[in-house]
Amino acid sequence: MSIIFIKFVLMNFVHSIYNTGLEVLIALTLANITAQILKMFFSSIKHRSPQYKMAVSTGGMPSSHSATIVAMACSVGLIDGFSSTNFALALCVAIIVMYDAAGIRRSASKQAVVLNEMTKALIKHIPTLNVKKLKELLGHSPLEVFAGAIWGIVVSVSAHWILNYLLQG
Repeated sequence: MSIIFIKFVLMNFVHSIYNTGLEVLIALTLANITAQILKMFFSSIKHRSPQYKMAVSTGGMPSSHSATIVAMACSVGLIDGFSSTNFALALCVAIIVMYDAAGIRRSASKQAVVLNEMTKALIKHIPTLNVKKLKELLGHSPLEVFAGAIWGIVVSVSAHWILNYLLQG
């Protein structure tokens, strides 16, 4: 195949993505995947050993839920305008998701820690008790949610800028 044909196909592909729902989907997917990779990286530094499980885990720095939903909202704003109804709806959903991550899910994490400690103490007195340990890392600190939101904006703006740059070239 010639270089000209490859460039033609690539430019048509980029043109079909730019300023469409596909751009939104690409931005939010990139934000989610890269946030999960960053989460694994930061957790590995914190624990001084590889933490591969964090690549598919909830909780941790940065919040991939926040990164994903803010990338979606930001992309919608970049495409439809930040005063559009679509952006207003996307922003409302983003706020709800981030509130859930830092509020409700974080509270559930703290409760799981307490329940696990209570269960551990109870098992000492009733050894036949068969109770599965609850997952403790569910939610996020406000800093983790904020970092995820910033990451979502960075990824969304970068994806939009790169697609725009490719179409100009």
